[in-house]
Amino acid sequence: MITARTAQEIHSWVRRWKSAGQRVAFVPTMGNLHQGHLELCRQAAIKADRVVVSIYVNPLQFGEGEDFEQYPRTLEQDRLRLTRESVSLLFTPTDEVIYPHGKRASTQVVVPELSDILCGSSRPRHFIGVTTVVAKLLNIVQPDVVLLGEKDFQQLYLIRRMVEDLFMSPQVIGVPTVREADGLAMSSRNSYLDAEQRARAPALYRCLRRLRERLQAGERDIAALEQQGREYLTAAGLRPDYISIRKAASLAPLREPDGEELVILAAAYLGETRLIDNLRVMP
Repeated sequence: MITARTAQEIHSWVRRWKSAGQRVAFVPTMGNLHQGHLELCRQAAIKADRVVVSIYVNPLQFGEGEDFEQYPRTLEQDRLRLTRESVSLLFTPTDEVIYPHGKRASTQVVVPELSDILCGSSRPRHFIGVTTVVAKLLNIVQPDVVLLGEKDFQQLYLIRRMVEDLFMSPQVIGVPTVREADGLAMSSRNSYLDAEQRARAPALYRCLRRLRERLQAGERDIAALEQQGREYLTAAGLRPDYISIRKAASLAPLREPDGEELVILAAAYLGETRLIDNLRVMP
């Protein structure tokens, strides 16, 4: 596995592979890799001849008072894990590579309106940081396909919209959420949970499953279902940020099911740790 730190190195390798007729897949990460990340790499190896993985903790997507300094950085452990997968190249850029004029003076990419709802409401400017860095990484790597986890459903939706709006070339593929045995969605931030919090955390997934069952059973009052979800999480010892049932194809809110596929999205706190999850459902 090659390790590169500059855009020029990436360009050189990708040009070489594409001139040989090889497809390139890209998996952007912030490191501290778990089985969810590794599943992205495995799916990428099925979709393409060469797999590029980036590890970069992007400062632009962290708000004031968030966990940028504390975010787990485990580069050597991550590198070892990737050598066991079919990864051709690991890209580990510095801030100076991604933001040569400084992160605040950098050109930014904004998906309007959709960046300000759900997680964007709780984390102002978070998604501006996400779409900006992903746009930069896609322009550096120039992949044929990019793979992202469905756990971050809103992020996946925004990146798809950005790629479409800007006429960017890669196909965006969502990979189903990888879960622990008790249903908790795998996340780097799960490492923040103490033993008592970890025992409570699967309640978020159980809440989503209960709401999905009620939708499938024919319940139609969306507001009432969302309120039931908040009450369930509170009773389980979590602090709800939001629970929202929306159209999966557009993230548009609705009053009652209309036959379209829906997605139940939720975020909740355990102590200072913010967990997110989602489930899609055909009512």
